[in-house]
Amino acid sequence: MSSPTRAGAARVGAVVRKELTEFRRNRFILSTMALFPVVFLISPTITILASRAAADSPQLDRQVGVSLMFLMLIPVFVPTTIAASSVVGEREQGTLEPVLTTPIRREELLIGKALAILAPAVGLSYLVFGVFLGIVGLGADPVIATAVWHAPQLVAEVFYIPLLAAWAIWVGLAVSTKAGDTRVAQQLSTLASLPPIALIALMSFQVVRPTLAVALLFAGLLLVVDCAAYLVVARLFDRERLVTGARTRTDAPHQRVASFRRS
Repeated sequence: MSSPTRAGAARVGAVVRKELTEFRRNRFILSTMALFPVVFLISPTITILASRAAADSPQLDRQVGVSLMFLMLIPVFVPTTIAASSVVGEREQGTLEPVLTTPIRREELLIGKALAILAPAVGLSYLVFGVFLGIVGLGADPVIATAVWHAPQLVAEVFYIPLLAAWAIWVGLAVSTKAGDTRVAQQLSTLASLPPIALIALMSFQVVRPTLAVALLFAGLLLVVDCAAYLVVARLFDRERLVTGARTRTDAPHQRVASFRRS
């Protein structure tokens, strides 16, 4: 590995460590990471445990599909909420400009921020997924448990979790670079990150037959979309505009006070 590559990797690692440290200090982010997985685990778990083995196959397939779709919402909502506040939150706190004035490249900063969000979001999603399967195996009717374990959506879940999380992160970062308020950024990011869920819903409700080939096809499409989204966000992440915007927002209160005093 060449020296520039090592230097770039070190800068990315520094951004990841910085972001993770800020996550641990932010109560809102910690509560988001704790609350969303629990919320989206409760409903599918209750549905599966309450299902009866006598249910006909189409109905059982729909129940299993919808339950697994709920788990797919975790890698969408958790990283979206965090990514949406990643840039605008630092801008509001006044910590964005010092970072942008360092020698770090914008690609390194973006990748560092994305990795810091991706790792806990994907880890939580797989953890909740494993807890769900464990509860199903221990508490559900054996017929229902077998239907869950052999559901085609189960394979899709494994592939889609990191891909959906990556899409949600790029959407959140894109909105965060443009928004001037954290709450607005989070609301817009949540809405903008939902379209890929439509693909999952088509399979969950049996509109599209969830075969392995279809799951892999959708996964490939999501991968292409994720790569394209990164390129778009990298173009939006203009260092000079963000620094200028940070200064403008920081100086605005002082300018208003000065104007008031002059008047």
